[in-house]
Amino acid sequence: MIVYHNARCSKSREACALLNEAGHTYEVVDYLKNPLSELELTELIKKLGIEPYDLIRKGEQVYKKNYSDKNANRVNWIKAMVKYPILMERPIVVSGDKAVIGRPPTLVLDL
Repeated sequence: MIVYHNARCSKSREACALLNEAGHTYEVVDYLKNPLSELELTELIKKLGIEPYDLIRKGEQVYKKNYSDKNANRVNWIKAMVKYPILMERPIVVSGDKAVIGRPPTLVLDL
């Protein structure tokens, strides 16, 4: 398992705690310090089974300032998340070819 994690996010910390309690082993990726490439993000979105826009955190200041009034296409939303990884929802847990956004955090146990 891989957890795309932001240590400042309570939901992300809670998801990791749930995985620990359930005895799962996983790799933590701090996606803010180690941003995903366009290819990695495209693959992650495919595993999530969502559109790129659905992975965007619309409450983030960078979204409100730069993107809230734009109707970007899939590629441009991916480019925005690569440039500003803070735009990505979190936590994201990947297991094999499946992934889930941990909102609520208990969803991570579905994998």
